[in-house]
Amino acid sequence: MKIVVCVKYVPDAQSDRGFEPDHTTDRVSVDGLLSELDEYPIEEALKLAESSGGEVTVLTMGPEQAAAAVKKGLQMGADQAVHVCDDAIAGSDAVATSLVLAEAIRKLGEVDLVLTGLASTDGTMSVVPAMLAERLGLPQVTFASELTVEDGTVRIRRDGDLASETIEARLPAVVSVTDQINEPRYPSFKGIMAAKKKPVQTWTLADLGIDPSQVGLDAAWSKVESVEARPPRTKGEIVTDEGEGGKALVAFLASRKLV
Repeated sequence: MKIVVCVKYVPDAQSDRGFEPDHTTDRVSVDGLLSELDEYPIEEALKLAESSGGEVTVLTMGPEQAAAAVKKGLQMGADQAVHVCDDAIAGSDAVATSLVLAEAIRKLGEVDLVLTGLASTDGTMSVVPAMLAERLGLPQVTFASELTVEDGTVRIRRDGDLASETIEARLPAVVSVTDQINEPRYPSFKGIMAAKKKPVQTWTLADLGIDPSQVGLDAAWSKVESVEARPPRTKGEIVTDEGEGGKALVAFLASRKLV
């Protein structure tokens, strides 16, 4: 079974994040890492490959630093990686992202299963899997809390607020998984050393046959017009209860439109 896992390089939530002059997220001069939610589809792909046999490829797009995302996947146990790196990609929205990923998957050849995370930890949109499935002409099965593959069929359990659903689709298919599906492994020393010898292909938009005008900020369906830093927190107001504390509390909540 040939499995492709789409992963994303995101700014570290613990670092000082910022924006470029064009109001896009700065992904170059800040510390970044593999999106935490993408560790779950990598782990699920590795489990499938270990139990049924197969090959796992991790795929990402982004600046040179995004190589760290696929490196983590290789250290966990993936067989190979693809990094789409092109200056024209900067500022791409979800629509353009799905285009680049779809063309990269096509270039990889016949694929049995495409796995993604629930969402990226920086965008949290959850729309790329659906767009990717549409572009590839494949069925999509989303929000999997449990996943099995048998006899050319992928079966998932999707847990909702009131009920759990079992959904099936014929392979090949695109599946997104939640953070309830497994416990991602930590890269072992052996895995870290082995990752250094695993193949990593770097492709440009030209390699994928994509016109640069189809991606980037100019092609985005929406743009951020302005960015302002959040104002510093002010000291809280202390109300001394001398018999009117309840009224003061209600007045405060009302002023914030909380009641």
